[in-house]
Amino acid sequence: MTITEPKPTSAVPDRDPEWYRRATRWTQLTFTDDDPAVLDVDFWLDVMRRTRSNALCLSAGGYMAFYPTRIPFHHRSAHLGDTDPFGALVEGARRLGMHVMARVDPHAVHADAAEAHPEWLAADAEGRPIPHASQPGVWYTDPCSSYHRDYLTEVAREIVSDYDVDAVFANRWEGHGGVSYAEGTARAFLADTGHRLPHVDRPDDPAWTAYAGWRSRRLSELVVRWDDAVRAIRPHVRFIPNRGAMLTRDLVRELVDDRYPMFFVDKQGRSGTEAAWTPGRIGKRTRGLFPDRPVALITSVGPESPVLRWKDSVADGHELRSWIVDGFVQGALPWFTKFKAECFDTRWVEPVAEAYQLHERCEPLLSRLPVTAEVAVLDTQTRSSTNPWASHGAPSSHEDGFYQALVEARIPFEYVADEALTTERLRDVRVLVLPRAARLGAAQVEVIEQFVAGGGSVVAAFDSGLPPTTEPDRPSLAGLLGVRLVEDVRGPVKNNYIALADPHPVNQGYDGAQRIVGGTQLLGIEAVDDADVVFRFVPDYPDLPMEEVYPRPGVERPAVVAREHASGGRTVHIAFDLGHIFWDALQSDHGRLIANAVRWALGDAGPSVEVGGPGLVDVAVRSGEGELAVAVVNLTNPMAMRGQSHETIPLAGQSVSVRLPADVRDVTAELVVAGGTTEVEVVDGRAVVQLDPVELLEVVHLRWEAASA
Repeated sequence: MTITEPKPTSAVPDRDPEWYRRATRWTQLTFTDDDPAVLDVDFWLDVMRRTRSNALCLSAGGYMAFYPTRIPFHHRSAHLGDTDPFGALVEGARRLGMHVMARVDPHAVHADAAEAHPEWLAADAEGRPIPHASQPGVWYTDPCSSYHRDYLTEVAREIVSDYDVDAVFANRWEGHGGVSYAEGTARAFLADTGHRLPHVDRPDDPAWTAYAGWRSRRLSELVVRWDDAVRAIRPHVRFIPNRGAMLTRDLVRELVDDRYPMFFVDKQGRSGTEAAWTPGRIGKRTRGLFPDRPVALITSVGPESPVLRWKDSVADGHELRSWIVDGFVQGALPWFTKFKAECFDTRWVEPVAEAYQLHERCEPLLSRLPVTAEVAVLDTQTRSSTNPWASHGAPSSHEDGFYQALVEARIPFEYVADEALTTERLRDVRVLVLPRAARLGAAQVEVIEQFVAGGGSVVAAFDSGLPPTTEPDRPSLAGLLGVRLVEDVRGPVKNNYIALADPHPVNQGYDGAQRIVGGTQLLGIEAVDDADVVFRFVPDYPDLPMEEVYPRPGVERPAVVAREHASGGRTVHIAFDLGHIFWDALQSDHGRLIANAVRWALGDAGPSVEVGGPGLVDVAVRSGEGELAVAVVNLTNPMAMRGQSHETIPLAGQSVSVRLPADVRDVTAELVVAGGTTEVEVVDGRAVVQLDPVELLEVVHLRWEAASA
C-alpha cells in the first residue's frame, strides 16, 4: 500500500506534548455496529461531567470504522449512514476541556478485505486462513503482515489528520494468540533467523527461542512505526498500543522505551480467586519498573468472566468503587470502559462517578507527593524465552502469598523490578523481600549484598538466591543469608511441620504451640555459626494410616534462619515455599511468620507508619518535605478474596501512627475525604490520629515544621 502524507487541518491547535500527565480520569466508550443509530451524545457528555473525566478513549476504526473513512476496505458501521459518531463525541469532549484518544482494533477484517488481500490474514499450520472464533465471516489478521505495517498506519494517519485527538490506542494488536503460518510471515522468519516457523505440536523445537525474540522485535518495530507516523502529522500525538501487566518486558526495550510515555493496563476486573487488592498491585508493579510514568488501570463497568463474557451486564457498585479506589490510591489512574453506547442498565454510573469524585478530591495531594515505602518486594516477572504468550500470565503464588500477608499486616510496601534493581532504587528501602527469586544474576546478587552492607535487610523465601547444588558456579545469596544448601528442593510433601526453636522475635505470637504447619516444597540447609535458627523442620512422618501419624526421630534441619549483620542489616531465610503455601491454604500462622520476619528485619525501631484497628485495609504512604499522607482503603467485605463485592462494611476503631522526624513542632492533621482538620496527639515522637469509621477511603495528611524554623 502507498502511504499518503496527510496534513493536519489548520483548525486544530498545537497542544502540549506532555498532555498525558494531565489525563488522569478516563472514560472509554467502545462502539458496536448498531450504536450510530441510537447514540445519545448528551447522555455520554453528562457521564463525563458527572465522573469529572478529563480524558476520553473512543472507538474510531480498524476492524470497524465509526467515522466517514475514505480508505478502501476500512469497513464502515452498517448504521453509520451520513453520521459521524466519533467526530461528534470528540467535539463534545473537547468542549469539556478533555483529552481524546482514538481507539483502533486491527485484529480482524471482514470478508471483502479478506478476499481482496489474503496476504493480510493469519494462517494455521496448513496455511489456511484462520476464521474468527466468535464472528462468522470475519478473519484474523497477521500482525507481521502489511495489514498492520501499512494499512493500519494509513488508518491512524487519516484519523489524526481529520480529528483533534491526542493519541491513538490499539487494542488486540498482537495477533490471535498463536503462530501465524502465513506465507509472507514464514518467508520473513526464515530470512531473518534461518529457521522455519516452529510447529505447535513440537514444543521442543529450537526455533521457539528464535521465534519469541523475532516476534518481540517485529511487534516493537510496529510500535515505533505507528508512533512515528502520527507524530509526523501532529508532534504532540502519540500512538500507544495496549499493554498488560508485563508493560514492555515482552518487547524490545531499547526500541520502545521512549514510545510509551504512559501505560494503560488492561485488567478490567476480578475473576476467579483474585483478591480485592489486585488493582493496587497493578499500580505498584508498574511503578516498580517505570517509577516516573503515569499508568491507568482499565476497568470494565461489567463483570469480568473470561469464559462467560457478560459484556452488556454491569458489575456490582461496591466492586466498581473498591476496584477503582484501591487502584488510584496505589498510583493506577482511573479509567472505566463501557462496551456499547446504548445502555441496558445504568446502575454502573453512580458508583463510577462516586469513585471518580473521590479521586478528584484526593488528586491534588496524591499527584504532588511521591509514594514512599520502607519495604520493597522484588518483582521477578520475566518473559519466556520460548513461549511469547506466557509473558501475560498471572503473578506466581509465592508472590500472591507474600502480598496477602503484607496487606493483612498493614505493612506499606512497594515493588522494584528485578531488571531495575540498583543500589539507587533501594536508597530509601529498609527491607527487600524476595518471595521467590530463583534465578538472580551476578549483578543483582551484588546489589543485594551492597544493600545489606549498607544497613539494609532482606527476607528471602524458598530458593531465592540459592541455586541448586548441581549449579555451584551460579551467583548465590547463601553466604549473605547465613546458610549452606545441602539438599535441593524436595517435594511435594504432605504433613510437614516446623518446630519453634529458641525464642526470637520471628517466632513470637505462637503461644501454646510447639510447632506450626510447614511447607510442601522444602530445601535442605545448614546455618552458619553466627545465625539464629528460629524454626526447625520436624522430620517427615506418614499422614496415613491414622495410627501411623506421629513424629519419628530424625535430622531436624533449619527451616527459618535469622541473622544480624555488622552493618545493622538483618536477613531472614525461610527454607520452604512459604508464599505459595500461604496463598494456597491461607493458614494464619504462615501470614504471621511473614509479618514477623519483615517487622524484625525493619529493626528495633519498627515501621515508620502503622495503621491500627480491625479489618482488611490497603495502605499507601506518600511523603514530602515537612509532610506525609497515609491513605487507608477499606477492603473489608464478604467477597474480599474473590469478586464481586456486594457490600462494604465500614471500619471503626482505625488509627494512624507516624514516627516524626526529630525536633519538629506544630504538627497538624487533615482528613482529605471527610474534610477538615482533626486532632493529632504526639506521643514518644509519633503522631497519632484516630479515624472515624472508614467507609471506603480516608487519607490522613500530616504537616509539621522544624523546631528550628
